[in-house]
Amino acid sequence: MTSMTGYTADEMMTVTAARALADGMTCFVGIGLPSAAANLARATHAPHLVLIYESGTIGAKPDRLPLSIGDGILAQTADAVISVPEIFNYWLQPGRIDVGFLGAAQIDKHGNINSTIVGGDYARPQVRLPGAGGAPEIAASCTEVIVIVRQTPRTFVEKVDFITSVGYGAGPGDRERLGLRGRGPQRIITDLGVLTPDPRTCEFTMTALFPGVAAETVSQRTGWDVAIAAAPQAVPPPSPAELAALRDLRAASPGV
Repeated sequence: MTSMTGYTADEMMTVTAARALADGMTCFVGIGLPSAAANLARATHAPHLVLIYESGTIGAKPDRLPLSIGDGILAQTADAVISVPEIFNYWLQPGRIDVGFLGAAQIDKHGNINSTIVGGDYARPQVRLPGAGGAPEIAASCTEVIVIVRQTPRTFVEKVDFITSVGYGAGPGDRERLGLRGRGPQRIITDLGVLTPDPRTCEFTMTALFPGVAAETVSQRTGWDVAIAAAPQAVPPPSPAELAALRDLRAASPGV
């Protein structure tokens, strides 16, 4: 974990993701940085953020970071606990969830995500990854998607080895052609800054940089000729209140 002045790269990523969540949104949450970001948002500026976990909990209000989607604290604090098929069939696929968080083993310039294989082909890959889980449905049906992933040339590739979850396919019009309900990934938050899709090409552009990050670093850590905004936004560092709330959540979760 890269150390920065008073906070870590992971804390910067988490705080930036939390700021993207508005009060009253419904948010499909995964474990790890997405869960930390969603719970931080609820603990600070978005107390009415509705957290939905794949295990079937709606409106979970944990006072610590859950260890997994099956952590009992999610069911204990939820407004409702329903079946996993109902989460997907009633809540996710009809477009009732505002924002979904995803990670990636690989992601390309059109926001397509691979979490299935690296190298070779599907039958004989060099590396077989954990796979899709609920990610394809999240990518297809949430109103918008936020991806949180560390930026390296191995992760940010020209073309993913396998499309597990569709971003913008090969470019403009592909989501509509495939009948996907949601708008697709609207932000990729990395340990360098924030990328957003170009409205014409659907290719991701670095539009905001974290403190101390140079444009040259972005190019070096991206596997394609990434576009960088002429005047990228400077992302404010975490405030003392944001850091305190995030660290309190982590301190209460020894296993996280």
